Parts: sequence; C-alpha cells; structure tokens
Amino acid sequence: MAIYVDVMFLRELLVDGAILSTTAWARHLKPRPWRVLVASSVGACYVVLMFFPQLTLLFTFAVKVAMSFLIVWIAFGFASIQHFMRNIAAFYAVNFVAAGAVLGLYYLFMQGSGKVWKTIAFVNGNMRVELKMGLFYLIAALCIGLYIYRTVLTQKRERELVQTHLAEVKVTIGERIQTCVGLVDTGNQLYDPLTRTPVMVMEASLWQDDLPESWLNSIRDAQVDRLVAGMDEQPFVWQDRLRLVPFRGVNRGSQFMLAIKPDAVEITREGQVFETRKVLIGLDGGKLTSDGAYRAIIHPSMVQQ
Repeated sequence: MAIYVDVMFLRELLVDGAILSTTAWARHLKPRPWRVLVASSVGACYVVLMFFPQLTLLFTFAVKVAMSFLIVWIAFGFASIQHFMRNIAAFYAVNFVAAGAVLGLYYLFMQGSGKVWKTIAFVNGNMRVELKMGLFYLIAALCIGLYIYRTVLTQKRERELVQTHLAEVKVTIGERIQTCVGLVDTGNQLYDPLTRTPVMVMEASLWQDDLPESWLNSIRDAQVDRLVAGMDEQPFVWQDRLRLVPFRGVNRGSQFMLAIKPDAVEITREGQVFETRKVLIGLDGGKLTSDGAYRAIIHPSMVQQ
C-alpha cells in the first residue's frame, strides 16, 4: 500500500506540475521553479489524502475550490485581484481541456456499448463512472498532447515574431492623415523603376473615403491600367500624385499597382520615429492579413537611419 501511495503522489506531482507549467505558458508568466514544485507537491498531497476515509470533509466543493486557489497562489503569487482571477481562470481552463482530451481519447478507442456500460455503476441511485486506462491510452494521450503543444507553441512563436516587426504608420497627404499598423517586411524590395522610390503597400480600403468607388473596384479587380487610361473622364483631387508601379505577382506575371505620392510618412517602431518623404503608397485591393493584425507592408529602407 505504501508503494502505491508513493506512485500516486509522484504521478499527481508530475500532472500538477505540467498543468501549472501550461497555465504559466498560456498566461505569459515565468514563475520560479521552486514555487511550481511546492504548489505541485501541495496538490499531490491533497490527492493522497483521499486514502483516509475520516478526511472526507476535505473533498467537498468548497474545499476543492479553496485548494485550487491556494495552489495557484503558491505557484504565481498575488499581484492584484484581477491578475489572480485570470490565473485561476487559465488554471481551470487547462484542467478542463486536459481532462476532456483524456476522457475523449478513452471513449474514442472503446469499442462496443458493452465496454461503455462496464465503466458505469449505480450506487444508491447515483451513477459512478470508473475509468480503467491502460498504458496505451496514456502513451497516446501524451503523444497527442505533445503534438498539440508543439503546434500551439510554433504558432505562438510566429505571432511573437510578427509582433516584433510591427510599427505604427502615419501617412500625410495634404490635410488628410491616415494611420494604421504596418509590418516591416525585409523581403519587400518594391521600387518605382524610374525614380528608385521605395513603395510601401497599404490596403486600399483605408482610403475608401478619398477614392471613388469605381476606382476601388478597379483596384480589387487588378485593372488599374484601365483606370489610368480613363482618368481624364473622372477628375480626382490627388490626380497629380498618382503613379503606376509595375511589379511581378506570384504566378501572375507582370502587373501594375496604383500608387499615391504622399507629403510624408512617419514610422514609429520600438520608440524610434522614422520620417521620410521619398516614398510611394501602393494600394492593394485585398486584405494583407486575415486577422487584421497589420494593414500596411513597410519597405525596410524606411526604418533605417
């Protein structure tokens, strides 16, 4: 019996440590390892107390909630009530997701309703479910968990990489000022071939209050060459600022992009401000990113001293 308790304690120590580490990762926290170890030990000791029938009172709903609060407090501390409650919410979310994944995997591989009913028993009118999970299910759950963790971690790193290349963009054209978030793309080497002026790409929808509706449609349909050909038929206040920039699209050959010559463009990145007047604003008819994280692609030469 003593060996079984030791195994139970070690298993719960590892499980609680994994859940607390995942919670810290989800909340972008960096707790001290000894705090996570102490919190995991408290949780493991609490589970071991189930072997003592005289301590049944410790496993009521109120005590369970209080114990979870204690574990989170030990692991992550208490900075503020709002911060603490967010840690609690993340802790419960990780627990529920982990428990649901294990339970779902267990019943996924269970064949036949007979085996399902063997896990269910009725005692004094109450239904109890007993899970007998073998080594195969534990290994499969571990592999799936590692795969999901690696996938989520990779996506997180990609988002963080994008965040480090974001900057605030401020474009001034006459009395019109337009602001948005832009991405500094080192692969953007688009220049006006005649003047060697760098081109910063922006979503045309940002200028929908300034451009005629027919022009926006032509930009979306990639027919800006026809638009320029009929420009005299529809006067435009920024007509002398318009440029036609050739570029090579992906699998589309040579195309043209409608661009506007601004008075100035100001880029604010990591506390530094870069201002340039030698730049063209290329108008893109679609969305540069599906989640709207940025709406402009900044030419790398614009953020150099």
